[in-house]
Amino acid sequence: MTKKKGVLLVNLGTPDSTKVSDVRKYLREFLMDKRVIDIPGFPRFLLVQGIIAPFRAPKSAKEYRKLWDERGSPLKYYTEDITELLGKKLSEEYSVKFAMRYQNPSIHSVLKEFQKEEVAELHVIPLFPQYASATTGSVIDKVMEITKQWQIIPEIKFTSQFLEEELFIETICDQGKTLMAKESYDHFVFSYHGLPERQIRKGSYGDYCQLGSCCDTLNEHNRYCYRAQCFETTRLVTTKLGIKEEDYTVCFQSRLGKDPWVKPYTEDVLKELAKNGTKKVLAFSPAFVSDCLETTIEVGQEYHEEFIEAGGEVWDLVPSLNKEEKWVECLKQLAISN
Repeated sequence: MTKKKGVLLVNLGTPDSTKVSDVRKYLREFLMDKRVIDIPGFPRFLLVQGIIAPFRAPKSAKEYRKLWDERGSPLKYYTEDITELLGKKLSEEYSVKFAMRYQNPSIHSVLKEFQKEEVAELHVIPLFPQYASATTGSVIDKVMEITKQWQIIPEIKFTSQFLEEELFIETICDQGKTLMAKESYDHFVFSYHGLPERQIRKGSYGDYCQLGSCCDTLNEHNRYCYRAQCFETTRLVTTKLGIKEEDYTVCFQSRLGKDPWVKPYTEDVLKELAKNGTKKVLAFSPAFVSDCLETTIEVGQEYHEEFIEAGGEVWDLVPSLNKEEKWVECLKQLAISN
């Protein structure tokens, strides 16, 4: 008897539309996650429901309108595309579905589909290359919260990170090479989504993490340190592309609130580069596998404008993996791994 195997791809999520009401609904679910804003429940409720969601939603809705196209949100439809492509690559014993951590399709609704199919095994792949409590950790938390209520719980496996997967790195490099063949860049920027410093320290067992040179190598002590993983991803990409250490900078974007986040900040880096005479920059966003608000709009448009205003001439963005063939093959290898 062949056991039915489920594969669940989970991306961050997106509003159902660019309406302010839908964006507000998305922000409320996203920011009320205790792993995203890791403060006690009541202060988090007051902050999100009373300040952030009401005032941020109209502005965010405008930004989403810049991103939206005839298919809707790229983050959602690229996730849908790779789910379909991965399903075609796997045998009939696999059932491949996707969910969003926030909004639709929800993890709860898709897990119910797997439950009805009576899958004997379930492999959950959060689509975040580097582990962070606020992303991969939140997906794992949610899946466990739901499945622990089931009478019959199948074997469940989670992929907690895949930054070192060869095909993942190769796809980033292939995307970069396409632009590098057309332009001679002075410098390369690797911009990752930021995290509050306190979240990095919370995951530092034995107070190993100092948010400094301890991130220069990825080892058994800091294997799940988000900052160290970002530096390692960059090393793997730059080594393969032949980019010298002095020719690239790792930085972090998308700060929220006044607490210190991991540094250096991307907006500070681009201004410093322009000030020092750098004219042509190629930016990578290796924390994202699908083009989204943080890549296309923030890095691709807003940072481009800031760099030009500061005196730069060229700021190009390497596209995300989206539905590239090697990326889908990478997912296949992850899905069938034991």
